[in-house]
Amino acid sequence: MYLKLDGHNWRHVWVVSDLHGCYQMLMDEIKQRQLNPYEDLLICVGDLIDRGPDSVKCLQLLNEKWFYAVRGNHEQMALDALHNKSFGLWLMNGGVWFAELKGEEQQQVLELFRQCETLPWIIEITCANGVNVIAHADYPSSQYEWDKPVPKQQILWDRERLRELMSGQEKGIAGADHFWFGHTPLGKRFDCQNLHYIDTGAVFGGTLTLAQLQ
Repeated sequence: MYLKLDGHNWRHVWVVSDLHGCYQMLMDEIKQRQLNPYEDLLICVGDLIDRGPDSVKCLQLLNEKWFYAVRGNHEQMALDALHNKSFGLWLMNGGVWFAELKGEEQQQVLELFRQCETLPWIIEITCANGVNVIAHADYPSSQYEWDKPVPKQQILWDRERLRELMSGQEKGIAGADHFWFGHTPLGKRFDCQNLHYIDTGAVFGGTLTLAQLQ
């Protein structure tokens, strides 16, 4: 469930919001920031796939040494659909692109989904700005601890904490310096206490948010 990284192994470290197939938008953003694939690291908060134009290319980023990702609810929907042979929920949420793939291309994507099965739910990375915890939707506890058992469903889907924060109940999470989440499309990045919500709806006509940790 957890993956620990030492950010000091890289020159620069960024975290990026939900991609949802917006591959070219990501390439434009990292070009502006002059990301060096040999020295820098980019971590995605999950949801590489669905809704956007290039889900396959976004999945192929998992083969790049400069790219890491946590598991998003869309990756989990895809894995569940393939495992259970029940595609309704995934198709309703943007999985039509997979059904449209032909033969060999679909086989290549199935290999990439096998890589998704090993995606962590939570990444902890120590950078110049302190200890950062990255998960898709939430870290469902008031106290972060390495390898602590927490409900997987809430990591991928929960929006309750964000709703409370936006209604004025300002409570951070203890145990780390920063927490980075995506999942809920917002008009702009939302920061409260040590919590950062960075899904700014790239696939819905918004922007792709990159935050530099180091």
